[in-house]
Amino acid sequence: MPSRSFPRAILIGAGIVLAILLAIVAFRSLGRDEAPKRTSEFDPADFVRSRPKLDAPYVATDYQVVEAMLAMAEVRPDDHVIDLGSGDGRILIAAARSHGAHGLGVDIDPARIREATVNARNARVADRVQFRRQDLFETPLQQADVLTLYLTQDVNLRLRPRILAQMQPGARVVSHDFDMGDWRADQRQRIGSATVYLWIVPARVAGRWRLTAGDRSATLDLQQRYQQLSGRVVTATGEGGRGEQGRVLGDRIRFIVNLGDGRRVFEGRVAGGRIEPLQPAAPGAPAGAGAWQAVRAG
Repeated sequence: MPSRSFPRAILIGAGIVLAILLAIVAFRSLGRDEAPKRTSEFDPADFVRSRPKLDAPYVATDYQVVEAMLAMAEVRPDDHVIDLGSGDGRILIAAARSHGAHGLGVDIDPARIREATVNARNARVADRVQFRRQDLFETPLQQADVLTLYLTQDVNLRLRPRILAQMQPGARVVSHDFDMGDWRADQRQRIGSATVYLWIVPARVAGRWRLTAGDRSATLDLQQRYQQLSGRVVTATGEGGRGEQGRVLGDRIRFIVNLGDGRRVFEGRVAGGRIEPLQPAAPGAPAGAGAWQAVRAG
C-alpha cells in the first residue's frame, strides 16, 4: 500500500495548539505553586487599621443649625470659641466670619484637620482660628467663652464634669441634638428636625456663707445641683428656715430667705468668695437699706 504524508499546514497547526495547551498548564501550575506578587505597597487592611478611633461619628451640621447655635450662645467678637469634634471646621469658621470670634477646633481625625484648615484659609479667617489634632477629653476648657458640640449623648455626659470644673461661670455651652442628662438646659430650640441646647455654666456656690443685710446677719448653708440651689439659714438669734427659689445663672445668684423680718429676695453676683448685690440701694433710701453681702465661711 502506498504511504501517505500529512500536509505541512496541518502539522504546523497541531504544533501551535499543543504549545498553547502546554503554556496554559504551566501557568496554572505556577498559580498553585507561587502566590502572585503585589504590584503596590498599599494594603487596604493597613489603611483600616491606621484610621483613628472616633469618639463620635462625623456628621456635618447644617448651616442653618450652625447659625442657630451661634446666635443662641450670643457669640461676640471678643469670645474664644472651642469646638470639640470640629469636622470640616464650619462652626468655628462661621463664628469667626459672621461674629468676629476666634478660637480652636479639635478633632482626632487628621483628614478633618487638613480639610478644616483649608476651609479656614479659603474663608479668610485662618488668622482667627486654629485646628488641632487632639483628644477632646484632654483639651483644656478654661479659656473657652463658648463651647460648641455635636457629639453623642454618652460623650456629652463624659465631658460634663470637666465642663463644670474647668469652664468659667457665665461661659456658654451649646450642643446640636444631644443634651447633658440631668443637667437641664437653660434654653432649647427646635430647628427643623434638629434641637439646639444651651447651658450657662453656673458659679460654684455650694457651702457655708455669712450673710449680712443691714443690721441683721445669718449663716447660709447652700446645696447646689447644677443651676439649682437649696439650703438653710440660721439667724444670729438662732431662728432657722429654708432658702427658697434658689438659682444660679452664670455668676448671678438669686434666692429667698427670711432673716427674721419677713421673706426677702436676694439677687447678687458671685465674685470668688463674695456675693454682692446686683443693684445698689435706691436713691433716697435710708442708710443701709437694701445693702447686703455674703462672704464664704466654709
